[in-house]
Parts: sequence; structure tokens; C-alpha cells
Amino acid sequence: MVDVLDNKRAATRFRILVQIAERQPAVSQGEIAGHVGVTSQAVSEYIRELVEDGLVEKEGRSRYRVTKEGVDWLFQAASDVRRFADHVTEDVLEAMNEDAAIATDEIGEGDTVSLTVSDGLLHATAGDEGPATGVATTAATAGTDVGVTDFEGVIDLDPGSVTVFQVPTVRTGGSRRVDGEAVAAACADADLVVATGVEAVVTLRERGIDPAVTFAVGDVAADAAERGLLVCALATTDAVGRVTDVLRDAGVAYEVREG
Repeated sequence: MVDVLDNKRAATRFRILVQIAERQPAVSQGEIAGHVGVTSQAVSEYIRELVEDGLVEKEGRSRYRVTKEGVDWLFQAASDVRRFADHVTEDVLEAMNEDAAIATDEIGEGDTVSLTVSDGLLHATAGDEGPATGVATTAATAGTDVGVTDFEGVIDLDPGSVTVFQVPTVRTGGSRRVDGEAVAAACADADLVVATGVEAVVTLRERGIDPAVTFAVGDVAADAAERGLLVCALATTDAVGRVTDVLRDAGVAYEVREG
């Protein structure tokens, strides 16, 4: 893991590399210094280290360019920062605020409720028997929405996973070359079915299956798996990489099968 959040020097190195990437190839060390909040001499020293580490290459006086290794480092660092920000907003701050849940029975305002996740949605049940609890901020009847705050504990949630079926593009056979029985079986076992690409959508529709979404499939599948759902995702060969990149970045378990 890139340590851009571990200490001030690492964070400054990250910010300076971002500034070089934005301004390349003509790089004004004075402008970077003003933007980052360090001296020009400090910027010069950081750039020298970045060049030595192979993350930046010097093309001439005040001309620098981020190398492929530098781009890879920035991607990794940005991913780490994003994951930390997600942890703060989703795990820390959300626990301090009100959220909505589906009431499983009658709940009164101020009641303690037990919290579970079912079908990817938060559910609240009157009582404090669960490992995760909260306090209802509204009254609710079964099946309606109820406000919940003062969260405590951890919700029991088995992580989901994604099965990605690779569907040939139309020029290589398209939906006609798909093992329909294998796809139908996987979809039958899934909590959510999604597809990207015309050939993938047609493959499902020919078997009487309507995908829940046909765009942003990687993001939807990752979010669903993080909520404990089993997802079946069909993607044309040229779109599989875009789906699996999102799943990998999100740390979601997945496997790719030939359709």
C-alpha cells in the first residue's frame, strides 16, 4: 500500500507528483511551491528524488514528465486515498448520522432496534438481540421506512461475489456462441443479474432474463457484492476488463467464465 496518508512527507511527495502531471512538461517549481505550501527549494529536492526513483523524467530546464511508473504510483496512491475516504464517509460518519431502514415489524419512535442486511438493504427489527443495534428516530409499521441513528456494533454480513461471463462480440459469433444452460444456471443462483454490451443483453433476453442494469455494470456489481449479494454479470469480451478492473479495485471476489 502506498503510504501517502502515513506522514506529511509522503503526502507532499504525492501532491507534488500530481502537480507535475497536471502541468507537464513545462513545470514551474515556484507555482508548485505556492500550491502545495512548501518552499521552491523543497520542491526542487522532491523533484530530484522523484527523478532518482524513476517516477519523473527530466526533459530539459524546467521541463519534466511523469513516467509510466509514476502514473502507476499515482493510480495506487489515489486508490488508497479513495478507500480511506470511503471508510471515513461510509463507516465512520454514517455511523454518526441518521440512516433509513426497512421495518420488519411495528417500531415506535425511540425504540432500540436490531439491524440486519437483506437483499442488500438495511432492515430494522424491534429489540436489541442483534450484534448491531440503533435507535429509531421515527415510528414505522412493517414494510415501511424507519429512521435509525446511534448505531452500535457490527452487522453480520457474509460478503458476496461476482461471476463474470465473457460473451463473444458479434463479429466472433456473439450470443450464438454462448453456453446458454451455464448462463441460465448461474443467473438462477444469483441475487442480481447485470449485463453490458448488446451481445450480453441479447444472451439474457433469449433466455427470458432481463438484466437489472445495462450500464455502469462494474460499479453496480461491486456495490451489490459489498452488500452481501451474489451477482451474475455478463459482459462482451471487449468490456470484461472494465468490469473486472472495478471489482479488483473494490476488493470484491470474482471469477471470469467463458460464456
